[in-house]
Amino acid sequence: MVNSKKPPTWSDVKATLKDFDRADLLGLIEDLYAARKDNQTFMHSRFGLGSDALKPYKTIIDRWLWPDVFSNQSYSVANAQKPLADYQRVVGDPEGLAELMIFYCRHAVGFSTEVGVADQEYFDALVRMFEQALTTVMTLPEAKREHFLVELGEIRATGRNLGWGVGSGFNDAWALIGQKFGE
Repeated sequence: MVNSKKPPTWSDVKATLKDFDRADLLGLIEDLYAARKDNQTFMHSRFGLGSDALKPYKTIIDRWLWPDVFSNQSYSVANAQKPLADYQRVVGDPEGLAELMIFYCRHAVGFSTEVGVADQEYFDALVRMFEQALTTVMTLPEAKREHFLVELGEIRATGRNLGWGVGSGFNDAWALIGQKFGE
């Protein structure tokens, strides 16, 4: 092994992997799978395994957007958005991504309505996610859009009274998408 002051890169790993046979590669993958739950989620999602590939991502979003306030848990926009980025990178399915974005919006609006949040950054992130969800839904084939648009319409109606510019942000996004796609 070369001893260098530079940290190893993917190229270094790839060069080492070239010497592995099939059994060695499977053993390495098995070790990675066993090492962390995140690795298991990654592999299940990448290979479409399990009955609900979105469940692990929804669980993380739920934890960070609807924390147990009685247990002194806090919310975190960054932690709630991470599963979306992970899913997009690992799977890249626009329909699944749209579902996760809508789940995010529904939970953020629900938590804000039930518990009350006074955080402009939280609401700005919610409006941005609503915009991204709308944009993603509109990239889907027309036959797959309707139920997502109904859900987003419900979120828009529930969120209109949150204040902090959420209602107007939702309305602006809805109008812009309508103009862009002639809806």
